[in-house]
Amino acid sequence: MSEPRTFVIIGGVAGGMSAATRLRRLDEHARIIVLERGEHVSFANCGLPYHVGGVIESRDALVLQTPQALAARFTLDVRVRTEAVAIDPTERSVRVRDLASGTEESIRYDALVLSPGAAPVRIPIPGVERGLVLRDLADMDAIIAAASTARRAVVAGAGFIGLELAENLRHRGLEVTVVEMLPQVLRPFDVEMAGLVAERIRDAGVELRLSTGLTAIEDGHVVVGDGETIPADLVVLSVGVRPESGLARDAGLELDERGYIVVDEHQRTSDPHIYAVGDAVVKQRFDGPASPVWLAGLANRHGRLAADAIAGTPHAAVPALGTAIIGLFGVTAATVGRTERELRDEGRDIRVIHTHPMDHAGYYPGATQLAIKLIIDAASDRILGAQAVGESGADKRIDVIATAMAGGLTASQLADLELAYAPQFASAKDPVNMLGYVADNLAAGERSVQWHELEALQADGWLLVDVRTEGENAAGAIPGSRLIPLDELREHAESLRGERVIVHCKVGQRGHTAARLLEQYGVTVANLDGGYLTWSAGVAATSPKGAA
Repeated sequence: MSEPRTFVIIGGVAGGMSAATRLRRLDEHARIIVLERGEHVSFANCGLPYHVGGVIESRDALVLQTPQALAARFTLDVRVRTEAVAIDPTERSVRVRDLASGTEESIRYDALVLSPGAAPVRIPIPGVERGLVLRDLADMDAIIAAASTARRAVVAGAGFIGLELAENLRHRGLEVTVVEMLPQVLRPFDVEMAGLVAERIRDAGVELRLSTGLTAIEDGHVVVGDGETIPADLVVLSVGVRPESGLARDAGLELDERGYIVVDEHQRTSDPHIYAVGDAVVKQRFDGPASPVWLAGLANRHGRLAADAIAGTPHAAVPALGTAIIGLFGVTAATVGRTERELRDEGRDIRVIHTHPMDHAGYYPGATQLAIKLIIDAASDRILGAQAVGESGADKRIDVIATAMAGGLTASQLADLELAYAPQFASAKDPVNMLGYVADNLAAGERSVQWHELEALQADGWLLVDVRTEGENAAGAIPGSRLIPLDELREHAESLRGERVIVHCKVGQRGHTAARLLEQYGVTVANLDGGYLTWSAGVAATSPKGAA
């Protein structure tokens, strides 16, 4: 019988533990060693903010596996508080240090999996050592201890983790201010969609300071870009992460320009015996250049793929879509794929759709409105991205669209999806189906105008016609618009012949009817995509007040 092989995994949690347990299922006799620098090899890092806020009451619930349990079930040699100091690819060995005793040893491997993760960025400002970060259970404990005596907190960074922490600190009763360098929250969303989330955050009593940089942390307050001070008993830094790729760099493995580990479709690095998974690894995207994607689902999947390749049953990783979701103060925001902002910066020819459907049949009690955005390649009708914001139903719509993207469906083919319907769950024309109908109309030649294009088109001589009712117009109107309610539009159609007309309603549906009518009277016409609701959301999000 041949000598059992030795597999070493550096780093636990999602990617490392998925690789370790999969390897055991594929090779009962291998020696599998997991090295974890921290105190816990398997914990629910996505749940950390919610224990801070008391939503998850038990700290023990966050510890998913212990070294003892993993040894009993999988005969894994899990060593916590053990740091990998150096890798020798030529000798295929790892030098490790026991952090408790300081002793070192060298472990030879047949295959090595790197799952080092990414560390929170500490911005180079005076007093940065006063700021706390959130990566593991020890960090969480420190935040809880500080919050127990604090009244006012400042969170630097309005990404997913920063906003989850802001919400949970608010749940604890703290006064919370979020400081963000960008002019919006949640960069994976476009500004008009992120603005809907920002509005909910402000309504919950959190102060948002966008387009504002943190310049110093001092005793009892922080200093922001213009020299203003904001009182703070607790400061949490959530301004991004950097890959923990020092071991890989020192071992001579290929890194990209940002320091992320480069791997092939089987998670293999530039060394054929070393694999890498998780947040320190660059991912191939379904569209656009390879980039980091910090998602637990991908880390789990890629850990499994690395194990499969090591065991001799390789499966190629599929390109990452970047599907993500967050819930804040009762509103859900979900996204998949590329943003309009990214694609326009690249000069791509795209079509964009905004809709505002109810999450289920409007006549059934409890229906709430969604805002959904679909981004499409104009030439191929390929779906490039989608975003949804609402109190209910955003998650399943984005999951359906993500599945459609993975399956290669076009935007117009969304109309043909047969989705589960009963009035308490959806509408007979599901919001995803409606996106397909609109996409089909655009593919057939119907013209739409985006909220951010409107002002320039009006300046160029296009006439904006509001086809809503008089009451709707009186409650709020777009500057420069002319009111002609839809039911009266036929009477005015001839007078509009020869004009270039943009029609708009509240959400776009009546605008579509108006555009079809006027086109058949020989009017050059376009529909304001997403109607008044999308326009008002975009204008509010980009106004000085919205970005303040």
